[in-house]
Amino acid sequence: MGEEKKKIVKTIKVNADKCNGCRACEVICSAFHAAPKYSSNNPARSRIRVIREPLRDIYVPVYAGEYTAAECMGRDKYVIDGKEYEECAFCRASCPSRDLFKEPDSGLPLKCDMCEGEEEPLCVKWCLVDALVYEEREEEAAEEEKTEDMEAGLECLANKYGLDKILDAVARMSAQNKG
Repeated sequence: MGEEKKKIVKTIKVNADKCNGCRACEVICSAFHAAPKYSSNNPARSRIRVIREPLRDIYVPVYAGEYTAAECMGRDKYVIDGKEYEECAFCRASCPSRDLFKEPDSGLPLKCDMCEGEEEPLCVKWCLVDALVYEEREEEAAEEEKTEDMEAGLECLANKYGLDKILDAVARMSAQNKG
């Protein structure tokens, strides 16, 4: 049984009613995560997406959460302030049923890292209408083992290309580094 410890939980609170669909959050996120930093801008690599339906005045910022290997069963629709939303629009997971929150070239799942190294996530700083608000709170939580991001990425690659191809590629890379 795990020991109770306090941990800091970092979240981005989303107020969809304030979002105007400008997508500045997507632009700065993709630029921050470019290699090298700020060298390019491709919103497909962003860890936040604005679900947009401009004709119905619906804009919902959603930031990337954990990877899930299984497709969910939720297909409900919600009506909020007279606007209809599909359940998938609120989902933060990278999953098999959609390409949202997957790196476009490799297919690896993307996850929000809260712009590690910055005082607050840049999407929050760049949101001029305060639709995104950064919050930190302290919670008691039992320690648990968590799948590392690298393991989740390798699992995704193995599902896409097969474990044998991954092992062959690693062996080739290892041989190249030695030689």
